[in-house]
Amino acid sequence: MRFRPALALFVALVLSLVAGGAVRAQSAPRNVVIILSDDHRYDFMGFMPQAPDFLRTPNMDRMAAGGAHVANAFVTTSLCSPSRASILTGQYAHNHGVVDNTSPIPEGTRFFPQDLQAAGYQTALIGKWHMGEDDDQPRPGFDRWVSFRGQGVYVDPVLNVDGERVEREGYTTDLLTDYALDFLKEQSGDRPFFLELSHKAVHAEFIPAPRHAGAYAADAIPYAPSMWLTEANYAGKPRWVREQRGSWHGVDFAYHGDLGPGMTGFDNFYRRYAETVLAVDQSVGRVLDYLEESGLAENTLVLYLGDNGFLLGEHGLIDKRNAYEESIRIPFLAWSPGFVPAGSRVDGLVRNLDIAPTLLEMTRTTSPIDMDGTSFLGLLANAESGAATPPDAAPLPTDPLQAAGDPGREFLYEYYWEYAFPHTPTTFALRGDRYKYITYHGVWDTSELYDLQADPREQVNLINVPTLKPIADAMRRRLFDRLEADDAMRVPMRRGNWQAAERLLYD
Repeated sequence: MRFRPALALFVALVLSLVAGGAVRAQSAPRNVVIILSDDHRYDFMGFMPQAPDFLRTPNMDRMAAGGAHVANAFVTTSLCSPSRASILTGQYAHNHGVVDNTSPIPEGTRFFPQDLQAAGYQTALIGKWHMGEDDDQPRPGFDRWVSFRGQGVYVDPVLNVDGERVEREGYTTDLLTDYALDFLKEQSGDRPFFLELSHKAVHAEFIPAPRHAGAYAADAIPYAPSMWLTEANYAGKPRWVREQRGSWHGVDFAYHGDLGPGMTGFDNFYRRYAETVLAVDQSVGRVLDYLEESGLAENTLVLYLGDNGFLLGEHGLIDKRNAYEESIRIPFLAWSPGFVPAGSRVDGLVRNLDIAPTLLEMTRTTSPIDMDGTSFLGLLANAESGAATPPDAAPLPTDPLQAAGDPGREFLYEYYWEYAFPHTPTTFALRGDRYKYITYHGVWDTSELYDLQADPREQVNLINVPTLKPIADAMRRRLFDRLEADDAMRVPMRRGNWQAAERLLYD
């Protein structure tokens, strides 16, 4: 009998925890806003310790302080269209079939906003679509459509507004935000909504808003240590990396010399990139302001993320496409007052193909899409405090095989060679918590193995270290096992308009 009070207390505690979990699940927001930028580096947010000292992003900092910083967010293909397709399908590029920026979307492709729309959501796509380069017509799954062809322009765009082309004057980032706010203001509350505000910015070639031009003109540029042409920086690196220095995507001949002479040209390039981020940050602030002022904030999840990363001199390169960290890591913030803990940090692995299953779980919507991603909704709801302070690195295991970590935390990276940008070969990689293995298809070159804890800048290729050969061999097997399991042991070939691409690059 004396144990009954303790038992009763235990039962009460369990029931309260269960009830608390149920309340938490019921409090998940109904509405979703995705703000998607282009080519935004993971570390170009003011609160990040790695950010340039001069960088100002008060609204992204505000999102991190009021929500969660998803610190380990990645794309599985670092290229605009394939990444955007992975966001909207929850699939790897070899499954959804959008493997470049120019080819039409494969027939039968389904995007998850179609499922939200069928479940009663009001849906909108405002901004860059880009899948199917020349086609800006409205796509299935969206009640509201404001987009443009291909990459679009930074100033005075021609927009397709619900099927009709409209010439607009102004800065595109601001105009798209205006349309997004109009959509939000139309919401009566009777139906939940999904909005994707998809910016062109900060895609090269960078053009900041007139109000931001020259904002960082007097600031010194922090050069990447691996930028310089030294034997130490290129010892063990694939030949294509060194050779790309003098190409369209290399620091020695970037955009075929259009940046200007020497370091002056690169410095201005870097500053324009940072200045172009400013209008995107203001866009984030305008959306958050309206959600708070309208009372929608408590029932809305806002995600801010990039469609891929961007190198600014690392390994002598600019652009993305490759499997290096600056290319595949993305900025990712989640904000939802009352649901996502303020000032929290999510350290769990999140990929672009995890977004669709997460939002479907949150909105309790089903989809016929066979998704490769998994939901991270639980990570958001249970994030821990400390958004701006990364934890200390875990101690390094002494046993190389133990150091390989849990293969379950690995993910596949793929990039398929493009005729228009031949400088980067077809690339496959397996990225784990500690080690990354990279191999190249169709080019006679060395593979790469990096210890990301000991060498986060990926400057020392370990592929030929005898004691690490078991790691490289095991990761290579796992990489190709994954491709084989998906019937992806092929390199997709797309027709594309190569002649148009040649004229763009070389005329």
